[in-house]
Amino acid sequence: MPNLKLAKLPDRTPVKLTISITPELHRALDDYARLYKDVHGVAEPVCELVPAMLAGFLEADRGFAKARRSLDPSGA
Repeated sequence: MPNLKLAKLPDRTPVKLTISITPELHRALDDYARLYKDVHGVAEPVCELVPAMLAGFLEADRGFAKARRSLDPSGA
């Protein structure tokens, strides 16, 4: 079998998550989506924006990153 530079791709199967949010948070997310459209010229539904928002939040949380590394010494 040939040796390829590209490693096997990780699992990319989406996981559906259902949550309940407050009406105030719902309005804020709708407002964010409207502002996103104004800034970028592309309308994106809230359900498409939230995963990116959560990923950005987790990436910016240095305390979480440090604690997470201590949970899994392999760094995975």
